[in-house]
Amino acid sequence: MRRLFAVAFFFGMIATNLAFARGEKADSVSSTDGTGTAVKQEWYEKIRLRGYAQLRYNGLFETNPDLKCDQCDKSWGGEGGGFFFRRIRLVFYGQVHERVYFYIQPDFASGGGNFAQIRDAYFDLALDANQEFRLRIGQSKVPFGFENMQSSQNRLPLDRHDGMNSAVPNEREAGVFFYYAPKEIRERFRYLVSSGLKGSGDYGMFGLGVYNGQGPNAQDKNKGLHVVSRLTYPFQLPSGQIFETSFQGYTGNYTVARINPSDADQNEFREYRYGPTFVLYPQPFGFQVEYNWGRGPEYDPEINEVIDAPLSGGYALVNYQWKTGGKLFIPFARYHYYKGGKKFEMDATRHRVKEFELGVEWQFNKNFELVTMYTISDRTFENSANPDNRQRGSLLRLQAQVNF
Repeated sequence: MRRLFAVAFFFGMIATNLAFARGEKADSVSSTDGTGTAVKQEWYEKIRLRGYAQLRYNGLFETNPDLKCDQCDKSWGGEGGGFFFRRIRLVFYGQVHERVYFYIQPDFASGGGNFAQIRDAYFDLALDANQEFRLRIGQSKVPFGFENMQSSQNRLPLDRHDGMNSAVPNEREAGVFFYYAPKEIRERFRYLVSSGLKGSGDYGMFGLGVYNGQGPNAQDKNKGLHVVSRLTYPFQLPSGQIFETSFQGYTGNYTVARINPSDADQNEFREYRYGPTFVLYPQPFGFQVEYNWGRGPEYDPEINEVIDAPLSGGYALVNYQWKTGGKLFIPFARYHYYKGGKKFEMDATRHRVKEFELGVEWQFNKNFELVTMYTISDRTFENSANPDNRQRGSLLRLQAQVNF
């Protein structure tokens, strides 16, 4: 049934877009020069480039080298460490047609090493002249959770919280997503990012999509696509204060990778999640809270097997924006919790996470910022290779970021 829905959804949106786009120019847009004469602007003249890079050091005041989080930061814990490029990203983007926008983002520091990997590669097809209805095709962020969709360039804590980031590894999937938002709301979403209020970006007031479900740069393994939906609204009070409320959920089948697979093992599991979001944007005080519940695969150390199990987790964050002398200081604190499996780790590793972070982001100018964050963590992560593994400790983490 989900496959039929996915096919109908995809071809229905394509047909709608073609109907809207009939009769429009497909190769160029005219502009004017200084004399008012019309000048033809080719599509390649509208391609733009931006990006950012993050260099980290996690080795200060580390109390337990066995405490780590590979999903968060592969230079955290272990025998190595030192300076580490967490991200080196370039973004190529442009409105190459009145109704066609493209976005390609490679990362040159993927997987703990300095090699390139595609993070985003998609194009948006506008279904109306105001671009209020859009169809996004390709690999992009799945609309599930505020912090998941918030760019790492804007996020205050160095890593996303386990509770909802465990739903979609690297936050991205290949699929087709439909987004709707009135023009006024789209402008508000843009303002929440461009103003420095740490918005999540424009993923529509309503989103609905289908995607593979096995992670980015990966094909589907069970012939069953995932379905996701999200509803959000950024309210603006007469005082100018903005707050946003959201609700999101998804469902699908996931195929787990096993450390020691056998023919008797169950590898495919039904999973689903749902949960709310509330964000009070920092003007100057800010507050965020997200939580989700659901079911999915999880390793059980008592029977040495992967089972279907409940999961839950989320976070609460407070922050404050203080501007002085042309610089911006944003102190913040976050507590996050997760109880469940991580489906994309071997044996759907069992996790129990309780973590408190206290930090400050220093924005010296629009092109350079520094984050200092102290982490106190209690993490259990168990699978068949390590069925009894609880680690507790603390460390000071530093990140320098350049924006261009």
